[in-house]
Amino acid sequence: MTIIHQQHMRLRRELEAPPALRAFGSGWISGTLSVALGLACLGLVFAYRFPGLLASNELLGTIPVGALRLGLVLAFISAFMLAVISLLLRKDAFLGTLGISIALASSIIGGTLDGSWLPNYTPIYFGLDFFILNVIFTGLLFIPLETLFPKHHEQPLFRSEWREDMFYYLVSSMLVQVLSWISLGPAKAMLANTNWDELRNGIAALPITVQVLAIVFLTDLVQYWLHRAFHRIPFLWRFHAVHHSAKSMDWMAGARMHFVEVCILRGTTVLPMILLGFSTTAVYIYIFMVYLWSTFIHANIGWRLRGIDQFLVVPRFHHWHHGIEEEAIDVNFAIHFPWLDRLFGTYHMPEARWPEGYGVANHPVPNGYAAQFMYPFSKSDGVVTSNSTPFVQPANDLGLNNALQGNRDVSPMPNESAKDS
Repeated sequence: MTIIHQQHMRLRRELEAPPALRAFGSGWISGTLSVALGLACLGLVFAYRFPGLLASNELLGTIPVGALRLGLVLAFISAFMLAVISLLLRKDAFLGTLGISIALASSIIGGTLDGSWLPNYTPIYFGLDFFILNVIFTGLLFIPLETLFPKHHEQPLFRSEWREDMFYYLVSSMLVQVLSWISLGPAKAMLANTNWDELRNGIAALPITVQVLAIVFLTDLVQYWLHRAFHRIPFLWRFHAVHHSAKSMDWMAGARMHFVEVCILRGTTVLPMILLGFSTTAVYIYIFMVYLWSTFIHANIGWRLRGIDQFLVVPRFHHWHHGIEEEAIDVNFAIHFPWLDRLFGTYHMPEARWPEGYGVANHPVPNGYAAQFMYPFSKSDGVVTSNSTPFVQPANDLGLNNALQGNRDVSPMPNESAKDS
């Protein structure tokens, strides 16, 4: 066993320590924050030193060097102070020592940020800066909310499978350029081959608020049926099952999504935004809104939000979509408006109840990013499903499958089983 592996396992044991060793005053919180801040500084320093490889011009390139330098200095100082607090409070000095070490390495490599170390040879980059700022922003926003208002009080921050979901965050952020190119490609091709200038100019002239509301409605309508198809078509379900394999719900769980599904989902939902000519400002506002809302509805937040839940999707609504119970199969497909599920017969919100658990029954999807990436392509005698019951065609899915199958017979397919929602 190598020294690196030993230290890696020691870090895992510290982060996943039992509640008594994570209590306030134990030095765990300050030590963990010190390590997180140190890693964030180190990553941003590398992104700045290798901008053509690890940073996006749309993000890090827009931040003035002076502001970036000041932010990093404040982060260095904070990491040091938190590490010292952890060393004073915690018997095991590992977290504090690691936090100081990473912060020191970051300050040495960063220096005065006097320029990049590698020329920009290609237009291709990996969004390390996007990953760091993404995790910092969502973490700072949702970790306190989950701590103060949790649905599952016993669920720790570093719960089971947190590393898999954080790796999904990393992959989707590092490949943000590739994902954008694949997702926008079909829409741009259709845009170039359509002549809807009058319609597009009229839509772009609408007030921004009207445009944003229109985008929310159109994308939710498109995504409702696409989402439903991912549940009802066996081939597509194998990709979507990866998302549903999460056994815990929190701010990280929504990131677990197969690369192929991400491309299909984004490539389809951007079609109305691009083809109909909505303004860039309206599109950016929507992207930011859906980014926050999709994280919120997966979060471990126990708010009931009575009244609001009749008009907007809330955590309890989407938690039922991920529920492992049989009653949660193929329900609550909407992302924004629950009345779409009411309209199409897939609404399910039992009064004062939450699902007992999450995931796919019997948990057929393996652990680990690589194994989950290959899972949809693996050989199988049929689709392993949430409850391992024979496939039964729900009455409210006949219209969808008739349309998808060209009005063919909708009798059960051999070896096909019902899928978890």
